[in-house]
Amino acid sequence: MNLTEVTMVRVYLTEGDHQLRKLLDFLHRDEQVSGVTAFRGIAGFGRSGKAHESTLLDISMDLPLVVEFFDLPEKVDRVLQDLNQWVEPGHVVSWPARMNMGE
Repeated sequence: MNLTEVTMVRVYLTEGDHQLRKLLDFLHRDEQVSGVTAFRGIAGFGRSGKAHESTLLDISMDLPLVVEFFDLPEKVDRVLQDLNQWVEPGHVVSWPARMNMGE
């Protein structure tokens, strides 16, 4: 099995921040990273302690969002330099991983 070292990144946002489209465009069009997935949470809270959640009685437009992407470590380092300029501190997490490239 052929494994390649990559860096995984998670960016934590809320719908109310209106940053999802900008982030996806940046990762896809500007940086062309290898893989991106966006998740919409049903509940969450951060450092502020303000809860963001959905109930059956309301359709919240301020739910948590997680955008996850990966690429080669050198590329991710460059992407994070730009990303950290407009995403709030403490909302980006990264870690090393290995991607299966087949045989």
